[in-house]
Amino acid sequence: MNLPFKKIMTRYAVICLACAVLSFSLSADDGPGQAAIASAHYLATEAGHEILAQGGNAFDAAIAVSAALAVVEPTSSGVGGGAFWLLHRASDNFEVMVDGREQAPAAAHKDMYLDEEGKVNRDLAVNGPLAGAIPGEVAGLEHLARYYGRLPLAQSLQPAIRLAREGFPVDEKYHAMMKWRIDVIKRWPAAAEVLLANGEVPAVGHVIKLPDLAWVLQQVAENGVAGFYFGPVAERLVKGVQEAGGLWTMEDLAAYRIKEREPIRTAYADYELVTAPPPSSGGIALAEILNTIEPYPLDKLGKAQRIHLIVEAMRRAFRDRAIYLGDPDFVEIPVEMLTSQFYADGLRASISPDQATPSSMLAGNDQIPEGTDTTHFSIIDAEGNMVAATLTVNLPFGSGFMPPGTGFLVNNQMDDFSAKQGEPNAYGLIGFVANEIQPFKRPLSSMSPTFMMGKDRRAAIGTPGGSRIITMVLLGILDFMQGNEPESWVSLPRFHHQYVPDKISAESNTFSAEDIAALEAMGHEVEVRERPWGNMHGVMWNMEKEEVTAGSDPRWPSGRAIVK
Repeated sequence: MNLPFKKIMTRYAVICLACAVLSFSLSADDGPGQAAIASAHYLATEAGHEILAQGGNAFDAAIAVSAALAVVEPTSSGVGGGAFWLLHRASDNFEVMVDGREQAPAAAHKDMYLDEEGKVNRDLAVNGPLAGAIPGEVAGLEHLARYYGRLPLAQSLQPAIRLAREGFPVDEKYHAMMKWRIDVIKRWPAAAEVLLANGEVPAVGHVIKLPDLAWVLQQVAENGVAGFYFGPVAERLVKGVQEAGGLWTMEDLAAYRIKEREPIRTAYADYELVTAPPPSSGGIALAEILNTIEPYPLDKLGKAQRIHLIVEAMRRAFRDRAIYLGDPDFVEIPVEMLTSQFYADGLRASISPDQATPSSMLAGNDQIPEGTDTTHFSIIDAEGNMVAATLTVNLPFGSGFMPPGTGFLVNNQMDDFSAKQGEPNAYGLIGFVANEIQPFKRPLSSMSPTFMMGKDRRAAIGTPGGSRIITMVLLGILDFMQGNEPESWVSLPRFHHQYVPDKISAESNTFSAEDIAALEAMGHEVEVRERPWGNMHGVMWNMEKEEVTAGSDPRWPSGRAIVK
């Protein structure tokens, strides 16, 4: 017992020391003096800086960026979806996650997507109004303004209202994703009318105007949450959803509440990581993976063995994700166990240094069959306040359904529940009872907004990417630990393992032929994908150099990182 106890106490001391150093050495007067915003769209980044220039703080800017992305990036987020906002307040080093995750309507039940043969009807689960959970983003924006911002909500929403009314140009991502989802969009006339051009995929540069969405945002600006969850907007939402076959009611909208969650905290290489708690699986999975790999001398190992050990830790974390994780208001989650060094020691003991562990051999895997879209932004303001926010409508363009008169798409977040035990969802993720559908429950998420906090550097990071979010953020964290800048984290080639299917997937520029051969010799199956994934955005404050830097993923050219 002496060695594990010593490890636990050492880790506890590192976290306490990091917190003490941060609390003692930094105050609201010791901020970086500059602000950085990195987001998936240049118009959203500019909206955030516009609000900062008007006297807002990072939390006001987060409202502006969130709302602007809801307009200009309907592929990935929107007021018909949800979000996690991870906040750091510089004045007292307070940290919290604002949970604006969508939740199931009252009429939802665990068998709602099963056909007569007990098979999941995937079309109903991902396309159209039945796929939509009750949106949480608008409630989150009002919460940020009420409790953390400096400006009125109406002021922070003005850039988004202007963009919806005046229009925005179609970018490469919108064009590419619409080619994939156009058949679904065409099912719903209200969506097709405003998001397509004469019934076809709009060309890059085509201007999209959303006057109905401008009206919705104006209602929120004037009335806060009441302008969305009650009154004319709510009536249009419920009428449109019900007429098209969905389950929403006025009572479902009225019942939605924001929840504040205590972040997951873990230590790694003299840094404290502050990350997303359940109903996100990200923070627990990141803590589990990092605890497992920390004792390995990764810098001294060959590339193939380093990848092998990281993959084996990923495999075990995603196994635990499937078994244990769900909405903490509905299921008891063994957070302390899963994030403890004792547990990681046991996982590490089961890893062979040179041989892959088949997922079928891990406990909890019982005849499981094999089987992206979200957005992220990161902000640090001149005072040192920070936001890492990941927002989503789930698949590109969500469910494809737009209630008439609203100008926005409904999410298809119900697919993030486990529609049937062991059955993979649209991202190939599996789940069990902990994540089954229940009324008012929030589906498990992979969104992983994260802070890295140390005495010399602070950073915010996150990305979209469905099930790959966790592993992309992991690789970014490890690159940060190497001393690299945000531009390096967001540009890294990426690899991933999620327990089932039992294979390593990788971007085309990640592994050499020799790397693949070495991994296959260890028993891994490697799948190289031509299309890149993710859209990472990060910011960093280097206190030693007294500078702020930011990086926006080069995979999509519309993203923008700006320091002012």
